[in-house]
Amino acid sequence: MLTTPRHGDQRGWFSETFRMDRFVNHIGNNLFRQDNQSFSRDTGTLRGLHFQMPPHPQAKLVRCLSGALFDVAVDIRSGSPTYGHWIGMELSAENGKQLYIPAGFAHGFVTLQPDTMIFYKVSDYYAPDCDRGLAWNDPAIAIDWPLQDKKPILSAKDEKQPYLKDFQSPFAYDGRPMSLTEVML
Repeated sequence: MLTTPRHGDQRGWFSETFRMDRFVNHIGNNLFRQDNQSFSRDTGTLRGLHFQMPPHPQAKLVRCLSGALFDVAVDIRSGSPTYGHWIGMELSAENGKQLYIPAGFAHGFVTLQPDTMIFYKVSDYYAPDCDRGLAWNDPAIAIDWPLQDKKPILSAKDEKQPYLKDFQSPFAYDGRPMSLTEVML
């Protein structure tokens, strides 16, 4: 988790949401190639769990521009001691937190407020032939989505994603543990 300081006065606040020099010190030299933005009108809109396969895997740096969401990363690196485990946190326009998701993790989120907008940087271009996903409700992963027993709003694609047990991961464990450590940039 990355937190960028906000400098405020009576007019509002200012924040540097990305600085390569500070980012590299904590995450490593990861060149971002594309920015994505997504808008979800309704609370309970669930998108994911998505990732890109090699040769075009994507690391992501995710933040919320308006509203709020519960953001999730699932470790899908074969050989990882946390394979199939997930971490999640609330990202909101108010808290300004960002989540860095390395390649080898599936990503998804559910909106907690109406009119939620998410922005994320990715390390490789979108490659439709490498686009994959996992079932948002896979019992082996058991994500505790904050849905208050309501059915999520899903795309047709996300209603049909496979379970982790039916997935052969091409991602190898790189020795870096899965963590939600807070880093101030």
